[in-house]
Amino acid sequence: MIRPDIQGVSLIGVPTDVGAGTRGARMGPEALRVAGLAQAIEAFGHEVRDCGNLSGPANPWQPAVNGYRHLAEVAEWNRTLHTAMLAELQQNRLPIMMGGDHCLGMGSISAVARHCKATGRKLRVLWLDAHADFNTATLTPSGNIHGMPVACLCGHGPAELVDMGGPGHRLHPRDIRQVGIRSVDPGEKRMLAELGIEVFDMRFIDEMGMRHTMELALALVDANTHLHVSLDVDFLDPDIAPGVGTTVRGGPTYREAQLCMEMIADTGKLASLDVVELNPALDVRNQTAELAVDLIESLFGKSTLMRQRP
Repeated sequence: MIRPDIQGVSLIGVPTDVGAGTRGARMGPEALRVAGLAQAIEAFGHEVRDCGNLSGPANPWQPAVNGYRHLAEVAEWNRTLHTAMLAELQQNRLPIMMGGDHCLGMGSISAVARHCKATGRKLRVLWLDAHADFNTATLTPSGNIHGMPVACLCGHGPAELVDMGGPGHRLHPRDIRQVGIRSVDPGEKRMLAELGIEVFDMRFIDEMGMRHTMELALALVDANTHLHVSLDVDFLDPDIAPGVGTTVRGGPTYREAQLCMEMIADTGKLASLDVVELNPALDVRNQTAELAVDLIESLFGKSTLMRQRP
């Protein structure tokens, strides 16, 4: 469920795959619309405003320069998204960023961090992903910036991306909890350990279960917390979510993913959301988009029985 003071929900489409290594995520926003995202949220009694799609530069599909592919284009898309997200947050609305690839997490979450600083709220980011996304220009094997957003949000990256919300709005590693991780490059492992980012990888979930994982990931979320969920669809096992460009076997099952969303809903603190890396070109009859909408329904409070919230 969402924070009770929120006045409505805003859908923001960001049709670009400029940060990715595979084309197709630019079609993600329309796939979510076709799967009935707005209607699903309206069924819970929320007013939904579809803000349409943002505009930005085309994907030039060029090789990396100094460790970054398409840096100028990525920065422009994220600046535009930052402005759009911030405008909806300032109207006390819950923005849902429909990507697009996960490089867009920089524009989205930097806006959330800026809003939290202005309103005096604590920020908690749940990064649901198969990948740690903590590469830098010197660590990256590809130069694809969708593998770098967490590093940039924490201040490790070029100025165009790091200080998007202003130098005072970078994230602290303690603001982030990563869940479902199962593909981490060697350099990323060192960075994550040095910075102390809390990562619940698939081994942890296998050993401890999704319930205990989410209890830890949501610990200390309180009435003054802005809870942001950044859902990369490759968080899910590709057997149930084939429509992504960077599949990694061994992700959460359908029920594990549903429990994850249900426990987030139980907090009643959800205040913003990213849904990224949905690639309809690789999907089967839009099933991954439909699954994403199904999970978002659980984020907004869908449950089998009438349950008393904690």
